[in-house]
Order: sequence, then C-alpha cells, then structure tokens
Amino acid sequence: MLTHSVSLYFAAVFIWGSTWYAIKFQLGSVPPELSVAYRFALAALILFAWCWLRGLPLRFERHEHLWMALQGLMLFCLNYLIFYWATAELTSGLIAVIFSTIVLMNIVNSALFFRKPMDASMVLGALVGLLGITLVFWPEVASLQQNGGALKGLLLSLLGTFIASLGNMLSARNQQRRLPVIQSNAFGMVYGALILFLYALVQGVELAYESSLPYNLSLLYLALFGSVLAFGSYLTLLGRIGPEKAAYATVLFPLVALGISTLFENYHWSLMAGAGVALVVLGNVLIIMPRRLLRRWIRRPGLQEENPQR
Repeated sequence: MLTHSVSLYFAAVFIWGSTWYAIKFQLGSVPPELSVAYRFALAALILFAWCWLRGLPLRFERHEHLWMALQGLMLFCLNYLIFYWATAELTSGLIAVIFSTIVLMNIVNSALFFRKPMDASMVLGALVGLLGITLVFWPEVASLQQNGGALKGLLLSLLGTFIASLGNMLSARNQQRRLPVIQSNAFGMVYGALILFLYALVQGVELAYESSLPYNLSLLYLALFGSVLAFGSYLTLLGRIGPEKAAYATVLFPLVALGISTLFENYHWSLMAGAGVALVVLGNVLIIMPRRLLRRWIRRPGLQEENPQR
C-alpha cells in the first residue's frame, strides 16, 4: 500500500510539473476559458470510454450527481478560471508560491470539516516547504510591485487556492461516501467543462479552436496526462492519506517545472534556489514520512551519542 501511494504521489508531482510547459502551447488565439473547457471535455470523454471498456457503473443518484458537480465546479472549473485571471497581474512563479499555501489550507479545512487534529510535524513541514518554495522564486517575490494590479492578482490567487482546497475536501467527502474516483472525475469534468462553456457564452466569447499541431498535442497531453492520470492519482492518494498530506504535491511540482525549464528554457539556478529546494525536500519528509519511521530516524544511534543510556 505504501509503495503504491508513493507511486501515485510522484506520478501527480511529475505530471503536473510538466503541464506548466504544455500550457504555454495553449496560449494564443483560443481564449483561456475555452482551452480549459476543451481540456476537461476531452478528459471526460477518455474517462467515460475507460468506464465503458471496463464495465464500470455510471448510474448514480441525483444527490450524488450534485456532489460530483460541486467537485467539478471547484476542481475543474472555477479555480482554473480564477488563476487565469490572476496570471494577467502576477508571474507564474508568484502564483506557484501562493498556490502552495493550499497545504496549510487543507490542514485547516481538514480540521474544520473532518475534525482531524492538526499534527505539529505536519504544520512544521508545510511551513518549511512554503519557505523553501518562496526562496526558489525569491527574485519574483522581491520584484512584486506594490500596486492595485499586484494586490488584485494576489487576492485572486488566494481565492483560487481556497476554492481548490474546498475541491479537495469535496473529493475526500465523496470518497468517504463510496463514490468512485474515476466516475466522480468523469462527471465532475463534464460539469466543469459545461459551466466554462456556459460562462464563455454569457460573456460573448467567440467559440474558437486552433488546428495547429502544437496546440492539439499539448491539449491531448493536458487532457490525458494532466487531467485523467494526474488528477486520478492525486485524488486517489487524497482519499488514502488525507488532503493535508496529499496537497504537499503542490509544493513539489513547481520544482519539476523549473527542472524542465532548465533543460528547455535556459533557467539558471542560484544558491538561494538550491537552499529552497533543500527546504522543500525537508518539508516533504516531515509531512509524508510515517510518524513511526520519522521517530526511528530521529532515535537512530548516531543521533543518541550524547545520551547513550536512553
């Protein structure tokens, strides 16, 4: 079980880390809300095809559809739309720092909605990880301009992060009620895409589609890997280890994005960024490592030389 959970965790981290590069090919002639709608509509079609091939049940009660629609609104629609608005005011690095606060939001929301006690090492790990990701993106944090646009982008990013955290809580709730992850995601993505199409219609956005190969390949990658596989891995993990632990993936995947940027976009690492990565890894250990293994590591002989009688 532990090995499978680790595989799910790193699958989500590495796939989502790579989607930042793929999203660049989506920006252009197609409005962002339509590109997101296309992404989740295609992902839903893939999931429904999988359900049909595997004979998975697709009949659910009306109230279950309501909860799946709420999950879709929070995870596959509203949060993406708000973050696209925020990118008009802030750089992607700043948004990554802000979005990483979902770790703390999930800890607090898990305590509020599921009565989960706040573990001290978990909170410490979240704070260490947030400090680390802030150091990694420090040049962008330091250059934040004190103006109305920056404040608007900051507030939008926090709102989008909080909505995504609520989506995490909804997924955890749905899994506790025995709603399967694959079907919940399929219906949730359908509802999210429909809401985005409706929003575009109300706003008078002209329906557009780009036939270029980069746009279509990146759309397919975002739908299949970034949506079907990454969300499936992450939300399954969320149901197993809890939203507060699973959310630490959001601190790690910006580092994967920077690794890809190093290879393809000539990103240059600094000493401060390297220190930030070390803190992110330390925070990951504090949050993810089982308590018994952490205690065993702390009590290993090399750390007990000052008091050998213990």
